[in-house]
Amino acid sequence: MAMRKLIKSIVIMQLLLLLHTEELFSQQDPQFTNYMYNTIVINPAYAGSRDVLSILALYRAQWVGFDGAPVTASVSAHSPLDNSNLGWGISIINDEIGPSVEQTLSADFSYKITFSNLSKLAFGFKATANLLNVDYTKLSIYDPSDPLLQNNVDNRFTPNFGAGFYWYADDYYFGVSIPNFLETKFYDDNTRSSLAKSSMDYYIMGGYVFVLSDSLQFKPAFLAKVISGSPLQTDVTANFLFFEKLTLGGAYRINGAVSALAGFQLSNAVFLGYSYDTEASNLANYNSGSHEIFLRFELFKSQAKIYSPRFF
Repeated sequence: MAMRKLIKSIVIMQLLLLLHTEELFSQQDPQFTNYMYNTIVINPAYAGSRDVLSILALYRAQWVGFDGAPVTASVSAHSPLDNSNLGWGISIINDEIGPSVEQTLSADFSYKITFSNLSKLAFGFKATANLLNVDYTKLSIYDPSDPLLQNNVDNRFTPNFGAGFYWYADDYYFGVSIPNFLETKFYDDNTRSSLAKSSMDYYIMGGYVFVLSDSLQFKPAFLAKVISGSPLQTDVTANFLFFEKLTLGGAYRINGAVSALAGFQLSNAVFLGYSYDTEASNLANYNSGSHEIFLRFELFKSQAKIYSPRFF
């Protein structure tokens, strides 16, 4: 009960912070509105937490109509290992922004501890391989005589690793993770000037499921992202689940976007989701919003696993 009260308090505090935060932020890693379904890409401790083989494919087109805007596609899978406290996961992300294309392959491993109140605490480790390509000829201001733009970046490889923990039960969850411990700088071979930099990000997440009736559940959730030298980025989401089939909700990203979310359980194994973001800043004048669609497929161990008050 103490843990449930703690998670509930954290969620409420995050909602209140929205009324008082004015800071702007910049995007570094791929951004997802449906982070509560795509948790494995940012927290390795999530691996195996759904007690089934869970496969998710997601596509995001951000700031549609804005030239060079981010387009992200990801595929992930994770599952517990039978008769053990271990879990595994794998994810592939392709992220395109302007002239750059970044591909990331990650392998995740987790170990969970079950407590007497049936809550579980999982610790996770992530190993990542990253490839970066930059084609300067795609820039509208491309100048072939510029010494900084003489050579494209081709398949620049960098390794990384991360870790996290995830505490969860049927009606709440809380997690902290650092997907990339190593700060990576990409350099031009000739000038040795920095072309891109990847810094350490900290993610804090939480959610609580309120059972309002036999046919209605309400889940507020949050995701906070801390980047060294940048303002705090926070997403707050509120989803309603009707008859364990239809999910409807909304989200707000501080000084970033307002979102509408929808999902439908097509069958016991298949869930389809969609979200639309409209910018809450001056950037709204230069694009027609962001679209995100995903499909989750799960192989259930037993009928008892099909329906659960936990929808995260």
